[in-house]
Amino acid sequence: MRDTMNLRLVGVELGRVTFAGIPEQRHANPVGHVHGGWYGTLLDSAMGCAVQTRLPAGRGYTTLEFKVNITRPVPVGMEVEAVAECQHAGRSTAVARGEVRGVGDGKLYATGSTTCFVFETARSDQA
Repeated sequence: MRDTMNLRLVGVELGRVTFAGIPEQRHANPVGHVHGGWYGTLLDSAMGCAVQTRLPAGRGYTTLEFKVNITRPVPVGMEVEAVAECQHAGRSTAVARGEVRGVGDGKLYATGSTTCFVFETARSDQA
């Protein structure tokens, strides 16, 4: 993800994960603005990882759905952080939310929410 999307993991706590990124010109849409998919990848990564921090060993997740609301465009070359928090981690589903804010200006650039499917992962003794 670092090479492709220019995103990196910067913090992990129980139920909370922070990613940072700097969009480059290659992440622009056809009209030259940062592509919505870049925001989506940043938020989906942070929110999903926040969910994972709340799951017990032997449980994993996959995104069922996620929503992104872009409130203002991130300029190409500007560093932003996505902070995500897991709001619920149950036996079969989990819910998280996240925000993208400018590192230098603190402004809100996007918000997101996700619902994840929680499942048992393959145990190593079954392989």
